[in-house]
Amino acid sequence: MGGVATLNVKTATVSITRHEFEYEIPIADAEALLRTSCVGTAIEKTRHCVEYGGKTWEVDAFEGANAGLVVAEIELASEDEPFERPPWVGAEVSGDPRYLNTCLCQRPYTQWNERER
Repeated sequence: MGGVATLNVKTATVSITRHEFEYEIPIADAEALLRTSCVGTAIEKTRHCVEYGGKTWEVDAFEGANAGLVVAEIELASEDEPFERPPWVGAEVSGDPRYLNTCLCQRPYTQWNERER
C-alpha cells in the first residue's frame, strides 16, 4: 500500500477479539511471499478509511473473485468500548468464518449463492 509492504498476522479465531501483528517488510520479500506461499485465490481489495463518530472505520471493497463484497471494520480498545454505528453498516459478521480472508481465498464470495449472502 503506497509503496510499502507489510506482513500482517492475525490469530486464527472466529470471535470479535483477535490479536493482530503487522510489520513492514521489504517489497521484494512481499513479492516472493505472494509468488510462493499463497494458497487459493488471491484476495484483492481496496481499503477506504472512513471517519465516523470519532472512530476510523476500515471499509474493504473486494475485487476479483470476491467482487461485490464490502466489509467494514472498526478497532476498539476493548469489546465493551462504546461506539456509534454508522447507518451504512449492515449485518454483523464477526462470528461468521466465511468472511475471514483465509476462507474467502478458498471459497470466494462470487461462489456463494443468494441464500448465503
